[in-house]
Amino acid sequence: MNFRLPTVAFTALLSLASAADRSAKPETILFVGNSFMFGSGSAARYYRAETVTDLNDGKQGGVPALFKVFANQAGLDFAVSLETVGGSGLDLHLEKKADLIGRPWDRVVMLGQSMLDNTKPGDATKLVKAAKEISELFSSKNPRVDIRLVATWSRADQTYPEKGAWHGKSIETMALDVRRGCDLAAAGTPLIRAVLPVGEAWNRAFQAGVADPNPYDGIAFGQVSLWTNDHYHASTYGYYLEALVIFGDLTGLDPRSLGKTERAAGDLGISATQAVALQQVAYDELKATPGRPALREFTLVKLPR
Repeated sequence: MNFRLPTVAFTALLSLASAADRSAKPETILFVGNSFMFGSGSAARYYRAETVTDLNDGKQGGVPALFKVFANQAGLDFAVSLETVGGSGLDLHLEKKADLIGRPWDRVVMLGQSMLDNTKPGDATKLVKAAKEISELFSSKNPRVDIRLVATWSRADQTYPEKGAWHGKSIETMALDVRRGCDLAAAGTPLIRAVLPVGEAWNRAFQAGVADPNPYDGIAFGQVSLWTNDHYHASTYGYYLEALVIFGDLTGLDPRSLGKTERAAGDLGISATQAVALQQVAYDELKATPGRPALREFTLVKLPR
């Protein structure tokens, strides 16, 4: 016998199938930034590069890949992409990469130049303008896009040597100055949902004795250096902490739930004790954000080897 569904029923089934397909698709997230995002100077740079999409075809993993593996261990799936150019501010991506990044992303994590402006250290003018314009680009492609801006860490090479723009000030000062610049950028457009306190998490790690605040006089026993050997870029520990803060902020999940058996730490040579200490720092910093809802615990999903 030849059974034929009524047209209305057939259309309804197609609609349900289409809805199911949409719900099965992972959220898209784009990381836009520079070497502080792609993990320059560390083992994180090419870590799990095959799990993310490098829009510049640099085959880099970095912080986006760390975020991806954290999310997978929390039972979440994101389609993660990165578009990064060393030394760049957001203005470069807007001017030279707009055709590449101008897509309807669900989420965007942006990171500006490490000194706010490499020709005028500490001056947020360029960042404020570029952050507004690039956010408008993303919003024009998806009005519901979730955009967040990362405030990065103090550079030891700009603090301890006499030639440094922050010479004579405490190591915490540059991160706080960068945070103020990012706050100005966020205040300049309602499209930026939040500023992520990565630099302040580094400051907290110094204050808690987890990380050594001065790499120029050696690393204290039992502490880690968050910088790599140029005292500028992050070490694997530093990028790990950056990724933890981003993960906790975007997902609302407690990074401490990753625990001592967290996969990326084991892959990258971070000890269980160090991983747990950095997870605690990230949690404490995120918890300190005024008005933030409580971070939710989760059960760790063990990933296949």
